[in-house]
Amino acid sequence: MLSLIVFLPLVAAAALAFVPARLGDRVFTWSWGAAAAADLVLVVAMWIGFDADGGISYEQRLRWMPSVGIDYHVGIDGLALPLVAVTAVLFLACAIYSQRRLRSAKPFVLLFLCLQTVSLGLFTALDLILFFVYFDLSIVGMYFVIAAWGHGNARKSALKFFLYTFVGSLVLLLGFIGLYLAAEPHTFDIVELARANPLAGRETYGAVVLLAIGLGFAIKTPTVPFHTWLPPAHTDAPATGSVILAGVLLKMGTYGFVRIAMPLLPQSWREYAWIVVIVGVVSVLYGALVALAQEDFKRMIAYTSVNHMGYVVLAVGAAGLIAEGDEQARSLAVTGAVTQMVSHGLLTGALFLIAGVLFDRRASYDMGSYSGLAGRAPVLAGATALAAFGSLGLPGLSGFVAEFQIFTGSLASASVPTALALLGILITAGLLLRAFHRMFLGAERLPDTPGSTRRFEDLRSRELFSVLPLLVLAVVIGLLPRFLLDVVEPSVTSVIGVIGR
Repeated sequence: MLSLIVFLPLVAAAALAFVPARLGDRVFTWSWGAAAAADLVLVVAMWIGFDADGGISYEQRLRWMPSVGIDYHVGIDGLALPLVAVTAVLFLACAIYSQRRLRSAKPFVLLFLCLQTVSLGLFTALDLILFFVYFDLSIVGMYFVIAAWGHGNARKSALKFFLYTFVGSLVLLLGFIGLYLAAEPHTFDIVELARANPLAGRETYGAVVLLAIGLGFAIKTPTVPFHTWLPPAHTDAPATGSVILAGVLLKMGTYGFVRIAMPLLPQSWREYAWIVVIVGVVSVLYGALVALAQEDFKRMIAYTSVNHMGYVVLAVGAAGLIAEGDEQARSLAVTGAVTQMVSHGLLTGALFLIAGVLFDRRASYDMGSYSGLAGRAPVLAGATALAAFGSLGLPGLSGFVAEFQIFTGSLASASVPTALALLGILITAGLLLRAFHRMFLGAERLPDTPGSTRRFEDLRSRELFSVLPLLVLAVVIGLLPRFLLDVVEPSVTSVIGVIGR
């Protein structure tokens, strides 16, 4: 079932590749929507049948390159399942949003279907090389999305994105090879490497491998100072490209910390966790402060992603610093990190779709070009307000559940950095409320003045049905988080047990 979920979009893409483009955009966009919806139904069925206390479920192993210890090994646990679900939801939202006339619809749809398989495959991979293959293919796919369907300096931004993240993937591969060579017998299997802990007692070797793996994931996340590819990539990408980049691809870096760096290098992680904490706090504050200075709505959201991913990095770093006996605090921090990945994907995905709506109406992300939108587009205003309040951590929404766990767990071992990171919430709240007030609650401009909203159309049906499910899920997680936490916590307990040994 797991392989079916992963490869269903790719099979759909292969079938659509033989369909002539002259049949029209709707054939491809509706087929994409059908494939994405079918995949989400399978993910929901898998969630219903998932045993949170049973370890890795839906496991499958096939010999791939046995001479070098590489297998097609996939499975799902409480760390991967929420991210697989968010991936399926976001791709369906993008498919719904794209039910309109597209430039070169056929290659656009085929590319997104392939990206969906790559993304789902990465979160289910239990072999380092399989993980790396998906990791690299995601870079290639997003490069073409930005370069071919972006705007502004799209080609330059796509190239910068590709070079940064590709260099990070090469460094990551070196770290994987270091783990492979340290293991006896040699293997790339993540489960076996976690069980064997091949770098225990080898401090220098472990530090070098952690540096390589940490650098690769830090660039992908991205953290300061490796974040500079992110704002231009988001600003110039199409709306759906930004949704997948922020909601899915960035999580490949943070998921890598939890799935690979922490459990496979527990001793080195504990020793250098203080560096991770510092990087997390700097990312939180820098991302928030720079976002505050933006006039471009989409670029502002991009910098808030640096801020929100900084909370995840802070939490996983703090989990390495926490005293061995304080397992509850450690569990809270890592559970909050996973919840933040889910929450950020939903809320930031919604905000980027809203940015796409603004660009479709006025071909501008400049906040100064809009004023008094609430009067003409009340549904858009309500959706934006809900997404903004969720992003700033308002109780009752998913952002609060995630950040409360992160701060509660991290305070036990990193009190001063966590206190500093709390300032990021204040700054984020200020910048999001300021942006909302400027664009939606200001005075409505006269018809003959720049930025007049007299002819501004509210959310269309496809836009509403792409944004609304993301916001509903954010509310459900905020009010009834138990269904998510019951899945995440048992797997987190396993990870922190490995870190503490």
